Amino acid sequence: MSDVLRLMTRTHKLLRAASDEAMSRHGVRVGQNLLLEVLWETDGLTPGRLAERLGVATPTVVKSAARMEAAGLIGKRPDPHDARLVRLWLTEQGRAARQPIQTARRELEQRVTAELTDDERRHLESALGKILAALTAAPPPPYEDDEEGVEQPGQRP
Repeated sequence: MSDVLRLMTRTHKLLRAASDEAMSRHGVRVGQNLLLEVLWETDGLTPGRLAERLGVATPTVVKSAARMEAAGLIGKRPDPHDARLVRLWLTEQGRAARQPIQTARRELEQRVTAELTDDERRHLESALGKILAALTAAPPPPYEDDEEGVEQPGQRP
């Protein structure tokens, strides 16, 4: 494993643990804070729209929403115009979590970047954005057959 991947893997694990600790103090699991952040801006989204905004699969949001509903952070209500849809709404508890969660995230970010200069921080943010874009980009289309019967990379038999 290259040093970059080793460092990123180790950093990811430690940052996730620190994030989970910071969020759990406020009754929120790591990842749930991201759903809350979207709902704080636009309450009443469908799980599909929420997933779209977060760049995750809808079942991921549905599973998290069920846990968040059980924890009292959100509620589900049917869409008034389409009975097939459900909308996710913040509860009072979910709305009240906004300030403490945002403060905890800001403090964690300051903690993990405390040793960086302003230039290093800007470069890190830029580099992480590029890495994220590379990992979320659509895969290249499969090769076309150059010769009949010759399987090319990316093709399925």
